[in-house]
Amino acid sequence: MTDPNTPPNPPGGPSTPPPAGPHGAPGLSDAEVRQWAGLAHLGGILGFLPSLIIWLVYKDRSGFVAQEAKAALNFQITLLIGYIALNVIGWIIPGLGLLATVVWVVGIIFSVLGYQAVNRGQAYKYPFSLELVK
Repeated sequence: MTDPNTPPNPPGGPSTPPPAGPHGAPGLSDAEVRQWAGLAHLGGILGFLPSLIIWLVYKDRSGFVAQEAKAALNFQITLLIGYIALNVIGWIIPGLGLLATVVWVVGIIFSVLGYQAVNRGQAYKYPFSLELVK
């Protein structure tokens, strides 16, 4: 017999949680994997922090999210180095600091392309990026 205090199964049968990750953390569904991997790329519009946070939180729960968040993080750090270098050079050679705006626009474009790729379930490789986070 069943316990009368046990809630009934939802319509459509019992739900099964996603498999656990390698360190016992609950796994992610396919939709959640695409969501967090996409947000890691799209978060690059705000800088490197969204990618860093997503990588740190989800690296043990999904290999795909870890891979994409790390790629986005490396790209955003590369852009940050470019911003700093162009601003320093802009102090020496007036006018070159405006190239930092071009770097910002390029960062937005590639972040959106990365978001679109992972929403299709494909890994995204940035055309240029230093591999600082391994």
